[in-house]
Amino acid sequence: MCWFRRDLRVADNPALAAAAAAGPVVALFVVDEVLRGQGAATRWRLQGALSALSADLKGRGGALVVRTGDAAEVVAGVAAEVDAAEIHATDWPEPARSAADARVAQRLEADGRRLILHCGHLLVAPQAIRTGSGGVYKVYTPFARAVRRHGVPAPLPEPKICWADPPRSEPLPDLAPDMDRGAEVVARHAAPAGEAAARERLDAFLGRAAGYLQRDRPDRPEATSGLSDALATGEISPRTIWAAAERHLHDPARAQAAEKFLSELTWRDFAWHLLTEWPTLPEREWRAEFAAFPFRRDTADETAWTRAVTGEPLVDAGLREMFVTGRMHNRVRLAVASYLSKHLLIDWRVGLRWFADTLIDWDPASNAMNWQWVAGSGPDASPYFRIFNPATQAAKFDPKGDYRRRWLWGWDGSDSEDARDYFDAVPRSWGMDPADGYPDEPIVDLAAGRQRALEALATMRQAQAEPDVGPDGRASEAPDEEE
Repeated sequence: MCWFRRDLRVADNPALAAAAAAGPVVALFVVDEVLRGQGAATRWRLQGALSALSADLKGRGGALVVRTGDAAEVVAGVAAEVDAAEIHATDWPEPARSAADARVAQRLEADGRRLILHCGHLLVAPQAIRTGSGGVYKVYTPFARAVRRHGVPAPLPEPKICWADPPRSEPLPDLAPDMDRGAEVVARHAAPAGEAAARERLDAFLGRAAGYLQRDRPDRPEATSGLSDALATGEISPRTIWAAAERHLHDPARAQAAEKFLSELTWRDFAWHLLTEWPTLPEREWRAEFAAFPFRRDTADETAWTRAVTGEPLVDAGLREMFVTGRMHNRVRLAVASYLSKHLLIDWRVGLRWFADTLIDWDPASNAMNWQWVAGSGPDASPYFRIFNPATQAAKFDPKGDYRRRWLWGWDGSDSEDARDYFDAVPRSWGMDPADGYPDEPIVDLAAGRQRALEALATMRQAQAEPDVGPDGRASEAPDEEE
């Protein structure tokens, strides 16, 4: 039996391959408490992927069996119905899922059955990448070198499947009723779901891969791969993407861009390796000293940020793009996250939770590590004093304002349809009207906000009475760094 979760594909699916090698296959998906606890947008995106997988399996002579309830009881019940001795699943070690898997394994063991987890969501299994002393890499660069030395396994081909007679299936329920009217808006902007569509997107991206060197320009969306949501739902595997991109390293015109693209895939692996070792990464500062950081509690500023009315154009454009499309350009994410955690001095976990609820490409490991990276509290962190200035970032990466005009109704005369969609997507209770235009003034002066952030860092250090010690053993001052 194959229990599908976030591996909604046939190719390079080690769980499905193992189940097919063991005998006739029953394909199961469980709508359980872990899924229900995830953000609205990721549940909405998962529904599309599940519909595509169901149609794909039907076309292959199989069926996707859907059941709702407690995972331990449902999986054990279906396994008993079909007399499956082994249940194969792709590991997805997000803390809530790992805890649920432990309960499932225990319940199956009581019946004399086994849950077998396979690593199919990463380039390399976490336990395969270790330092010389057997520890976990805490810095990206040596981790990336270790991945290259180890090598990325080739993706598995589509298995030959003999389908078992499927047991009773329930209709797939609406997984994201809380998307409300936003679902219709996001659907207009989302790419088609499913494994075949993901492969088409990959091929299209690799055809223009040389442009990936412009990936930091949000005004050039065609420079990015557009694969993040398909990766998050497992419609395509990172090893499939790696193998395809690696072929472009032999083309001088694309080699540099392909190499950078591979490093971004490795960064994703790095996040999951850390989450596997430190499952508290989404909740607790990785650098313990930052637990005492004096964040502010300002409901008005938090509301302005979540509703994208801070008056800081690049920040608001990114937040509105996310609400309309379920995605946000990576360069803009840095400015948006830095603005919240540093200029506004609001706890990074507020932003992490908002992203988790609003992104269709939500990835728990990347979301946690990247928020902590920007906040300065995480592994391989950006130094706290590196504060992204959104105005500077906008001037550098959106020099003509095209990105901001696309998403900000009323800014610089914008009346774009994409910007108008924001008002159709947000809850009516927010009372937002395009006639209100764009805010005239920002909620915080960038220079004053930056100075306040540096003072907060100094306060934390003073309270701890621990100077920042440099490599020569002498106390060092933080450089005055801004981006």
